[in-house]
Amino acid sequence: MVPNEGAGQGDAASAGPTLERLLAVMGAGVLEPGAAPRGLGAVVEGVTVLDPLEPGQPRGQVLLAVGVDPQSAAAVDVVRQAAGSGAAAVVFGPGRTGRHPDALRTAAEDTGTAVLFRTAWCGWTELVGALRAGLVLSGVPADPAVAAVTPGDLNGLADAVAVLVGGAVTIEDVESRVLAYSSTKEDVDELRRLTILGRRVPEWRVAAMREAGFFRALWGSGDVIHRPAHGENPERLVVAVRAGGEILGSIWVAAAGGDLPPHAADTLRSAARVAAVHLLHHRSHRTHARLVEDAARALLDGRGSADVLAERTGIPVHGNCAVLAVRPGASCKGEQTGRLCALLAVRCGADGLMPVVVPVDQGALVLVGGLHQDRRRAVEQVGRLGRSLVRQVADAFGPEARIGLGTVADTLAGLPESRRSADLALGALLTTGTRATPGTRATPDTPATTGTPGTTGTPGTTGEPRTVAFASEVAETIALNQMLDTLPGPSPAPDTPVARLVAFDAGPGGGTMVQTLRAYLDHFGHVPDTARALGVHANSLRHRISRLTEVSGLDLGSPDARLLAQLQLRLLERGGGREG
Repeated sequence: MVPNEGAGQGDAASAGPTLERLLAVMGAGVLEPGAAPRGLGAVVEGVTVLDPLEPGQPRGQVLLAVGVDPQSAAAVDVVRQAAGSGAAAVVFGPGRTGRHPDALRTAAEDTGTAVLFRTAWCGWTELVGALRAGLVLSGVPADPAVAAVTPGDLNGLADAVAVLVGGAVTIEDVESRVLAYSSTKEDVDELRRLTILGRRVPEWRVAAMREAGFFRALWGSGDVIHRPAHGENPERLVVAVRAGGEILGSIWVAAAGGDLPPHAADTLRSAARVAAVHLLHHRSHRTHARLVEDAARALLDGRGSADVLAERTGIPVHGNCAVLAVRPGASCKGEQTGRLCALLAVRCGADGLMPVVVPVDQGALVLVGGLHQDRRRAVEQVGRLGRSLVRQVADAFGPEARIGLGTVADTLAGLPESRRSADLALGALLTTGTRATPGTRATPDTPATTGTPGTTGTPGTTGEPRTVAFASEVAETIALNQMLDTLPGPSPAPDTPVARLVAFDAGPGGGTMVQTLRAYLDHFGHVPDTARALGVHANSLRHRISRLTEVSGLDLGSPDARLLAQLQLRLLERGGGREG
């Protein structure tokens, strides 16, 4: 239980925080309202976990009905007993179905007791911590200097504090990751620059502070810590942000262009109290975003509920939607996945669409709702969006960016199939040799455009690598990939021509036999085109082909021999055995 120290005297404002104030401080996504027949004005005295052996709980408690199924008759009894004890509210878990039962709502209306539901992502332990922090923060008066900052606007808070203390501010979480920083225009030191660019304090600096015992002192102190200037590093002030004994993060102030004023420590001390509200909101927002992501991931995997996703995102259950499978360039490493997802979400939102971006291995899936109600125009929307996104992703992460476009579904329940087609299209685009061709035939899932819808190059060009496509545009490559999936590999069968070429290239001095054969077959045996692709003279190529057939015994005049060679070369590529 977490009682409010000022409870029990005067009016509701002085007696303690109301349920409405508590929920506002905690932010959206932690608790869901079920029923509040008398509103949310009840004064909250503390938090108590339900104990059937201990009836008669103190008044004004938020009662956590741990282990009670909200669908059961026992849940109704809990609500009625809570009303007799004067509970402020009863909190149930999400239950097995995730639906709010009518019987529980009726009981709440009969007794006048507020009923809330814990969200699926927030465990009971996390909820107790959030409620404890919320109760403490509900009684903290807003500092007038920063009261105008919208709850959760950490960048606005950092700017406000920077103006008050006359320095450069960063707000960090307990792992030294940067949550926000002030937009100060003064020259800043190199450490601050590295911290902001990397969105976290450099590892070497964290290690040094940990070894020196700084974090132990910071988290154990309830006051501002002063770090004097040292070398090129200016003086700094830092304070831990906490609520109800829980550490939420820290605020750092670095002197910029002069010494910090004498009142800076007092200002920072006051700002830390207000910052706790913002950090709690920030945490709620992030976990709500994780809840949306989990709901989208479950649906795309074929194990989730369209209704749940619609409730979390506002995307209508019925309406045209689609999935895009995105693979960025090689420069997008694991730590940059967040940047990729933010880019995709912002770009989709700018087009008035309703996106949910789900990180996956080596890329992301983009679920897009709010497409045009006419199916053909919705398909064209997806095509335009894919071409726009692939250009921006390529600019940010490298020219290897590829996007597979899923079929347009007329309901959220059809998104697993859209995701499957997007994955197949992406797999085809990642296959070496997938090229764009002019005059692509329009299908129900292919936008009728001039030139080549599957490439970001000039319309009508040939031979350019595709960067974005619907599955219908790369159906042949998809079929070939599915066929290759059934074949053994990647090593070619012994005593076949390709096996002999692989052995020859691996011998003394190496060689380019496999590379030459691949290019020759890809260009249908056309010597000038093959020579240009390999960067050699046509006569040099003819000599290579002659030597190649001599070494391998390959009969280039045999359709069967050519087909087998191409299949084996594809298997080599898939297995990472590409030569040259």
